[in-house]
Amino acid sequence: MSDRSPDHRYEIALASRMLANEGVLDAFGHVSLRHPGDPTRFLLARSRSPQLVEPGDILEFTLDAEPVRPPSVRLFAERVIHGCIYQARPDVMAVCHHHAAAVLPFCIAGVPIVPVFHLGAAGGETIPFWNQRDEFGDTNLLVVKPEEGHSLARALGSHAAVLMRHHGATVVGSDLRELVSRSVFMCQNALYQLQAQLLGKVAQLTPGETRLAGSINALPNVVGRTWEYWSCRLAESGRMPARGTAERKSPAAMRSAAKGRAGRKRKRS
Repeated sequence: MSDRSPDHRYEIALASRMLANEGVLDAFGHVSLRHPGDPTRFLLARSRSPQLVEPGDILEFTLDAEPVRPPSVRLFAERVIHGCIYQARPDVMAVCHHHAAAVLPFCIAGVPIVPVFHLGAAGGETIPFWNQRDEFGDTNLLVVKPEEGHSLARALGSHAAVLMRHHGATVVGSDLRELVSRSVFMCQNALYQLQAQLLGKVAQLTPGETRLAGSINALPNVVGRTWEYWSCRLAESGRMPARGTAERKSPAAMRSAAKGRAGRKRKRS
């Protein structure tokens, strides 16, 4: 199936906007999907705020995070996060990197996020930490080099998410719907855990409860219901992406097309 499929491109844009609308993404962060027809490639938007992503912004990349076609737009610097995880985890079909306010206190303090309510089990029993400084010393905290992306993927391991010290989190899923559900509920879980700590006690789910509740959370009817709910909230905000398959054109191409239309108009007059 081509990456120009309107459904997949639209759903990436929709997922980006839903996660922005739910407070997981802001001006930064990104969502990708492993190419539905070629597991050695993935789809990711051009460098743009998630709330504004349109289907025509979605580009195709190799797992080395290189664009398949020469780009005429700016690309996300941290796209190696996605490529390296897809290389390390054949089971992962969707990835989200974010800096949600709900998880940043845990990233700063180095306190683990643990499942404290049934939907919070979507994040798994444990969420590992990755500290870029351990391997690379002082950096600007962006993950832009392949070796940094591979290091992050190793820290993620077989888990559903990884916390990035002083930076944010990266979440994975078996598809876009599970990814969106897991990302939102992980943030809700972090908020409830912090609030419970203020009351003086955090009682987390047992491993068995986490496993059983997590299995239910991944059922198609559950992630389908949450996808429908957050889509409805996005529609009510008036921020749904436009449907369409037209690829975003470069400024030079748009100027050329405009000149062509002007020339045809002069000939007709």
